[in-house]
Amino acid sequence: MERFDAVIIGAGVVGLAIARELSQRFKHVLLIEKNTSFGEETSSRNSEVIHAGIYYPEDSLKAKLCVEGKHLLYEHCDRFCVPVKRVGKLLVATGKNEEAVLAKVWQQARKNNVDDLAWQTANQAKQLEPNIRATKALLSPSTGIIDTHQFMQSLLFDFEKNDGIYVACTNLLAIERVNENYQLTLRSVNEITHVLAPVIINSAGLHATDVASNIVNFPINKIPEIHWCRGHYFSYSGKSPFSRLVYPVPQHHGLGIHASLDIAGQLKFGPDTEYVSALSYTIAPNLQEKFYHAIKEYFPAVIRSKLQPSYAGIRPKLQSEHQGFKDFYVQTSAIHGFPGVVNLFGIDSPGLTSSLALAKYVAKAL
Repeated sequence: MERFDAVIIGAGVVGLAIARELSQRFKHVLLIEKNTSFGEETSSRNSEVIHAGIYYPEDSLKAKLCVEGKHLLYEHCDRFCVPVKRVGKLLVATGKNEEAVLAKVWQQARKNNVDDLAWQTANQAKQLEPNIRATKALLSPSTGIIDTHQFMQSLLFDFEKNDGIYVACTNLLAIERVNENYQLTLRSVNEITHVLAPVIINSAGLHATDVASNIVNFPINKIPEIHWCRGHYFSYSGKSPFSRLVYPVPQHHGLGIHASLDIAGQLKFGPDTEYVSALSYTIAPNLQEKFYHAIKEYFPAVIRSKLQPSYAGIRPKLQSEHQGFKDFYVQTSAIHGFPGVVNLFGIDSPGLTSSLALAKYVAKAL
């Protein structure tokens, strides 16, 4: 039976970051992924935005790891030649009520040590982005965009350079404590194999609760309920009318239907939020109308026919549709009693931005 120093379950962007971090600390690290390639689920179906760390409650993991992760991410991209652009973001208000919300956002950003936001008058905002409608705005210069696939490839490259082993098309069937180790039963291409390791990292994203439930004798009351929240994206044909990201004031369940760019300059809008019970990435045709009216609030010249369904992503949230903020949940043995086991639950946005900082946090937790 093959032995490893650590096994990471799930090769999304966070799992890859953790695997790379642990491969710098341990000699024999295994990363397994149930899909045919890394990052096929949440990690490849998001806005590809590097967030500044503005919105989250101070002292939350999301606030601290987003701000730390942002700096680590830009440094990593420079080092590994990952395509990235600090395009900046305009957070816009379209009336007095939204201006009051914007003032609270600014205060929260200061509490989170995000000190580069700059107030923009309506005229200043119009000079930056002539096609927007805003009575006041906040400019976030450290917000950026990244080629997520290239970033994940760079993490995998560095992991394998450190002699880490990555295996796709591999399903976890069970984890059982055996003295000081854990025996993992895996199925890979219809073949059952067993490996041993003293450290298990559950970074399975949408399926993290399933992995936890496959640990023999793991306390059921320590497995939180995960809520799947689907977000849809619409592309906008033609040349982008914006050179920056444009966000409305934050909504109850998210950041609102915002305008973002990819590395190639393609404009897209989204995501919205829709809680779902099944993993389905379909986009209903009638959503175009919903998007059109939301976008029109800050982009009056939007042309409905240029909005085309693009893709959808599903995020694993700890909060239900009617609950407020829930933080990242990094669950260690102090909570569940299984030494060497770390479960990551509810790693939604800003998971991509926080990934490198999350990896260091997990390594310290071990």
